[in-house]
Amino acid sequence: MLRFKNLGSGSAGNATLVEAHCGHQVSRLLIDCGLSVRELGKRLAQAELGLEDIDAVFITHEHADHVGHAKSFALRTGAAVWMSRGTALACDLVNWGLSPMQFQVARDGQAIAVGALQLHPFTVPHDAREPLQLRCTDGDVHLGVLTDLGHGSSHVVKALQQCNALLLECNHDPELLANSSYPGFLKKRIAGPQGHLSNEESALLTRALVHPQLNLIVAAHLSERNNRPDLAQAELALAAGCTARDIEVADPELGTPWYQVH
Repeated sequence: MLRFKNLGSGSAGNATLVEAHCGHQVSRLLIDCGLSVRELGKRLAQAELGLEDIDAVFITHEHADHVGHAKSFALRTGAAVWMSRGTALACDLVNWGLSPMQFQVARDGQAIAVGALQLHPFTVPHDAREPLQLRCTDGDVHLGVLTDLGHGSSHVVKALQQCNALLLECNHDPELLANSSYPGFLKKRIAGPQGHLSNEESALLTRALVHPQLNLIVAAHLSERNNRPDLAQAELALAAGCTARDIEVADPELGTPWYQVH
């Protein structure tokens, strides 16, 4: 069994919990750690889990809302930390003080085993040193986790074919972004090919990934100022051939309930 729960998705901090069951073995991965250890502990407690229940953390890239509290979490728990070499350099990981076995290098196209979980990292176009996103599987079903990228490249599309569930960035509505109070340089960065996916771009990517066994799409990383859940839901629903009510949305502060992938 494979299931996941977003714990928070947005500029205030990102973290997603992925869990696989195989017989009596349960494996849990935390994707990104942009929440403080205290806050992360509170949100895990709501899922009847503790910090010690996390087997490993995977850091997608070095931006603070994704890696800001990973050092504290790793030192507190001793959990393995996976990230690309580029991300490690950008994070100055050599000075984190981790034990020799804690840091593990993740590479595009090289599978990673975390107990009953299998991870398949892939590179994405984003303004970071060596960003990676993930496809997660228990061997039977597949979850694609895709936040923080500027466009859906052919490499991204290939990496996420035949997923059963997607946690997909819908960062902004172009009109809301254009009319926002953000400075011009920031608008250009967000809307650029190395920035963040708009609702329309997420919909284009969804069309490339739709297949009969894709039965769950969760919109994530919505800008609180430059997007609305109903706008994201409408675009994704049109692309997926479903109703807006069928598209779930990760709350910036509350995340999501548990979703089983099937």
